[in-house]
Amino acid sequence: MPELFDKHGGFRRLHSFTLATIVQLDTLRFCRRFLTQDPRETGAKFYDPKGRQYDQMTQAARSGRQNIIEGSERSSTSKDTEMKLTDVARASLSELRGDYEIFILDRGELPWSVHLPEAKAINTISLDDPPFKDDMVHESAKHALEQRKKYARWLDADDPVVVANAMLIIIGRALNMLKSQIEAQGKAFEETGGFSERLMNKRLEARDQQKAADAPDCPQCGKPMRRRKSAKGDFWGCSTYPDCKGTRPA
Repeated sequence: MPELFDKHGGFRRLHSFTLATIVQLDTLRFCRRFLTQDPRETGAKFYDPKGRQYDQMTQAARSGRQNIIEGSERSSTSKDTEMKLTDVARASLSELRGDYEIFILDRGELPWSVHLPEAKAINTISLDDPPFKDDMVHESAKHALEQRKKYARWLDADDPVVVANAMLIIIGRALNMLKSQIEAQGKAFEETGGFSERLMNKRLEARDQQKAADAPDCPQCGKPMRRRKSAKGDFWGCSTYPDCKGTRPA
């Protein structure tokens, strides 16, 4: 029988979490660099008079990363909650992707085609597995920054459209990873059930064990007996019936 509690946590080992960390950090940086509330600032700036675009983008980026964390931590007691929170992470990053797309369109340009060399170069970047030892938080942060260096050529560009396009592709990769995670979580739920189902099975197993401990042994084969009912009243019958037809009065 499966263990009552699933393993939880482990999100720091997920490539989706590494990308979500990069996305949150660089969305904060993007907004500081390229969004302005001052109409006197022109050039490569996006006018955001009330700061709403800044808030929406940074909050969507935060929600993407934080819901991966919360879903992973809740996985031990609720596979359903884990799937829902992973889906919330995916929805938040999808919303953020839409903001970057609008930023590009507002500049009179189009998002990069997947066939362009720059897009292909970003898409072919592979992430390293995190080399964790005994200092998970420190090593996880260091790992994310090391992986960001692979995208630095685009993320550190002076042209905000280049940065926005790079973010579109990185977010897209994170979304694909999260989709695969949700599918794997659903499959695990089908195979082993959630916490509630396993808790019920554990209770039934414990009840059967208690009943077996209280039952007498069969006089014919020595196996545990089970309490049974008949028209004449209750009696003990062998648990291996019909192989053994031993009985005892209740």
